[in-house]
Amino acid sequence: MMAQRDAVAALPPLARRAAAILAAAAFALPVLAQPVTPGQRATAQQVAQAGVPLSELAPNAPDRYTVKRGDTLWDLSKLFLSSPWRWPELWGMNLQDVRNPHLIYPGQQLVLEREGGRARLRLAQGDGALPTETVRVSPRVRVQPLADTSLPTLQPHLIEPFLSEPMIVDEGTLEHAPRIVAAPENRVLIARGDRVYARGSAEAPLMLKTGGGDEYRVFRNAVPLRDPVTRAVLGYEAQYLGSARLVRGEDKATVQERSGDTRELPVAATLDVVSARSEMRVGDRLLPDPGRQLVSYTPRAPEGRIEGAVVSMYGESVALAGQNQVVVINKGTADGLAPGHVLAIQHTGATLVDRSQPGERTEIKLPNERNGLMMVFRPFERLSYALILETGQGVKVGDRVVNPR
Repeated sequence: MMAQRDAVAALPPLARRAAAILAAAAFALPVLAQPVTPGQRATAQQVAQAGVPLSELAPNAPDRYTVKRGDTLWDLSKLFLSSPWRWPELWGMNLQDVRNPHLIYPGQQLVLEREGGRARLRLAQGDGALPTETVRVSPRVRVQPLADTSLPTLQPHLIEPFLSEPMIVDEGTLEHAPRIVAAPENRVLIARGDRVYARGSAEAPLMLKTGGGDEYRVFRNAVPLRDPVTRAVLGYEAQYLGSARLVRGEDKATVQERSGDTRELPVAATLDVVSARSEMRVGDRLLPDPGRQLVSYTPRAPEGRIEGAVVSMYGESVALAGQNQVVVINKGTADGLAPGHVLAIQHTGATLVDRSQPGERTEIKLPNERNGLMMVFRPFERLSYALILETGQGVKVGDRVVNPR
């Protein structure tokens, strides 16, 4: 370490500054990306002392596994444990080797040890550190990418599109949002690359912002989402159409009439359509784009008791949702849900008449059957978007969601 400091000190000032920035980024990025909660660390420490009972292992848990590119923490937990959302226990099995469970890298080898009715997981000798290449330091500035190759909890592409697309709004939110008022050449349908004109309200006109923030999402038709049991309206889901960039804000212009009189008219704002999932039209509404949201998802069970139901499927004409699809459930932050909470999916048992005994007609209900797992990734007050992690028969509206155990 001292030799390394001496080598850096010998660099020219510009090179020393670049080295300091690279070193700070190398240490900061992984920590900011995936925090570990005190509860998860406590669970891991408990498992580290006692190990995991053999009965908790997955039936086909391998004795040795080499981590490969494309794996996720969910994949590894599912590979070794009977319940993949219990990843803190997987971490606890090799707590001595892996100080942070989110810093596992392709090429490292995991070894499963079984002894005394308990199981522990460790990294193969020499695999405890981040694989690096030896670089000779010379007195000149070098640019080297610092891509984070550690394993994600889940594949990011499964969730990222839904962080900005679906939107739960209150009644009246879209009615007061800026609206598209015209398109060039009187077009009925508007697509990507088209220019549109929009207006805000008198109190909040569409104006260019200092320092950016001129990206907008385009929505239509706030559809009420009802509780499948009580039929109460829990919120409104706006249909996402695409995005547009504000290039010129609203203004006012003086117009001279034939009579010679003048009057002042409002000038609509100008926007360019950047992307279009569906055709837009006059009357569609604009909401500010929240930008890319870097959220850490650490699958875990909710702290409190959850008993809810699936309210709707995200997407048009979808009656049955499968793995990696998104649904809306009737529980949210008011019920204690947070990003990363894992819930079990249950098919509601049918109600029928028992005709097995001659002369008797007793109405009975069949038990609810487990049908997979889902993870909440975007909760609102009374509703949440959840990603289906696994399911056997597909998920439909009305299916129950409960704590995973």
